Amino acid sequence: MLSQFTGAARELAEALVVNPYDLDQASGALATALGMAPDEQRDRMRAMRAFLAEFNVYRWAGRMLLDAARLRQRDRLTGRLLERETREP
Repeated sequence: MLSQFTGAARELAEALVVNPYDLDQASGALATALGMAPDEQRDRMRAMRAFLAEFNVYRWAGRMLLDAARLRQRDRLTGRLLERETREP
């Protein structure tokens, strides 16, 4: 079970996503999880673990750093263009 308010809820489609403040929904999902066949539980967990192994915190951090570098480069280029425009008569 996974709260719908987590970012991972959009990524981990195999999870049983619930609103944790909706007791009926949460208890229904818990009942579903408890009644789930062991094969289905295993398959869901394997799929989620495989996803998380590939898209882990290191990849996330790397992408954030690359995005920041791109923004910084763009700002530098934009700043240079603005400087040229203000200098020219």
